[in-house]
Amino acid sequence: MRFTCEKSMLVTGLNITSRTVAQKSTLSVIEGILCRAGSDLSLTGYNMETAITYSIEAEVTEAGECVLPARLFGDIIRRLPEGPVTVTVDSQYKVAIRAGYASFNISAEPADDYPELPDVDSGRSISIPQSALKELISGTIFAVSENTGRPIHTGVKFEIEDNAISAIAVDGFRLARRTYHPEEPTGRNLSFVVPAQGLKELEKILGEDDDVAFTLGNKHILYQLGTATLICRLLEGDFLDWRRVVPTGCPIKLVTNVGDISSSIERVGLIVSEKYKSPVRCIFGNQELQMRTNNTIGIAEDRCTIAGDGKELEIGFNVKYLADALRAIPDEEVVLELTNGLSPIVFTPVESSKHDFSYMVLPVRIKN
Repeated sequence: MRFTCEKSMLVTGLNITSRTVAQKSTLSVIEGILCRAGSDLSLTGYNMETAITYSIEAEVTEAGECVLPARLFGDIIRRLPEGPVTVTVDSQYKVAIRAGYASFNISAEPADDYPELPDVDSGRSISIPQSALKELISGTIFAVSENTGRPIHTGVKFEIEDNAISAIAVDGFRLARRTYHPEEPTGRNLSFVVPAQGLKELEKILGEDDDVAFTLGNKHILYQLGTATLICRLLEGDFLDWRRVVPTGCPIKLVTNVGDISSSIERVGLIVSEKYKSPVRCIFGNQELQMRTNNTIGIAEDRCTIAGDGKELEIGFNVKYLADALRAIPDEEVVLELTNGLSPIVFTPVESSKHDFSYMVLPVRIKN
């Protein structure tokens, strides 16, 4: 195998595919990057859960394939001088790397033992702007459960309808939903759950321009964006019926500035930590929200302006969960929907919003 390509393109490909290279595995070959030279050069990282393949324009003078040591090969390429890089692999899998006056000789492995990537059915794909998918992921993934006792909730559920693509995450204490409304009907009705780890890798390579197309298989999903392809295993199980748990028709609806309430919550939360946990006591009054928390470190209080009368409703919340939800809200103003002291708070958009979302945080018990 012999190919020549620009260093910058090779570095980009290695940075992307190395994200899904297995760090430690009983199958040592997946700790490397699969390199295939044919009509172009393709690099693949696969950890048996998620795979990323990236194609690079290259001058291939001898086709072939091998598995390169991911960390060593990446470190070498990143430190080479700018310009063309030539890589030659002989029949004994000895690798010669040349760029300018720099040269390296390392060893590779045959690709025979590299596992085949999952075959995703070549059904009709659905396209969505990369920026929209990125917002769906970033706006929900923080609420994914870390409890492996319910594996289905360690991922984000996607619901595809004719005029809506929704992402939902839950962890037993909060819920996050973001919805994108495509300009053209999807013509599909699908529901599937993607593991959070796979979505985190996808989020890192999503851009702001062009579309990403995804195709659903029986057990995997394939995302195609530009010269990169990501294949991820789907989660199986019964996801929470989220529509039944999100309150509707709440009697108390207040409006506040997202920046103002976020700043107040974060200030009050300064004395809260993993070691010194304490809920924030919220009193929703007339045109004002009072917040207070206390623990062995000290006491923190703050207030912010709200539009409406909360009837002096008093509820305790986890400070971090409130802050996480508020950081994910894409608008300047938000509606706070409340029912009573034992019911969750739900953040929804004001009527003039261009965004469709809901964030729910369950209350916690507070001592009088």
